[in-house]
Amino acid sequence: MKHIVSVSIGSSKRNKRTEQELLGEKVIVERIGTDGSIEKAIEIIRELDGKVDAFGMGGIDLHVACGRKRYTLRDAIPIANAAKKTPIVDGSRLKGTLERRVIRHLDKHSIVDFKGKTVLLVCGVDRFGMAEALQETGCNLILGDLIFVLNLPVPLRSLNALDKVARAIAPIVVKLPFSLLYPTGEKQNGNYRKKTLQAKYYHQADVIAGDFHYVKRYMPGNMAGKVIITNTVTEDDIEWLKRLGVGTLITTTPEMDGRSFGTNVMEGLIVALLNKAPDEISDQEINDLLDKLNFEPRVEVLNPAQAWTS
Repeated sequence: MKHIVSVSIGSSKRNKRTEQELLGEKVIVERIGTDGSIEKAIEIIRELDGKVDAFGMGGIDLHVACGRKRYTLRDAIPIANAAKKTPIVDGSRLKGTLERRVIRHLDKHSIVDFKGKTVLLVCGVDRFGMAEALQETGCNLILGDLIFVLNLPVPLRSLNALDKVARAIAPIVVKLPFSLLYPTGEKQNGNYRKKTLQAKYYHQADVIAGDFHYVKRYMPGNMAGKVIITNTVTEDDIEWLKRLGVGTLITTTPEMDGRSFGTNVMEGLIVALLNKAPDEISDQEINDLLDKLNFEPRVEVLNPAQAWTS
């Protein structure tokens, strides 16, 4: 039996453990939150190192990317270095493979009609594969990196614009305390809709995509008919989105026991199933295994009267 543990600096209220059977093998998938404590995350990883098959590093990325350029987040380095025996991944490989596949799948099968629609991707450097795939669809893409990460009213309209901004400020931003850049711990349980800077971009968009905690953080009270493309949602999150009037929820990772786990968990699962070191696994091997697992996005209509289709 394989055991994959995501150690997240997010809220412990979002913890989950489930047992699944995949490709004839039983696996335990578990998420443990540390309520914002990097020190506790390191402690848990050291305690379980060598005792589980793969770690996911949750609530924080080791790297963010734009084009071929990668930027390393300073606060993530000691978490990644805590694992000496068990492989540890942050989900960035799946963001470039699985999430790219998901957007193309939604577009190809006319599940979402992107062309001509306004799509708000809350953070492009966090999900560059998704950003590229969205741009390919012909949608009106708004990249919210400056709006949602730095609270600046500057929408970016192309990947070229994102690349220029990233080259200028990312080397500085990645050295800041991660808690200033992303909701961690108890902040993951809150919603700050009193802020008006972000609200107008939700209203402009037909589709809101990206990390759920960024999506959730400033979501206004009326989301009637919107399509949300995200992951890491709990059953409580789904009920909350339904109350706000969201038309359709799409998760890039599959539903497991009422929960869609983060890409770090799914990448850890792939590493465990392939039984290889992460840096020895090619994108083609990842895609081949995704085909075998038949991972497809979950598409859930939350409010049928509000939902729109192509």
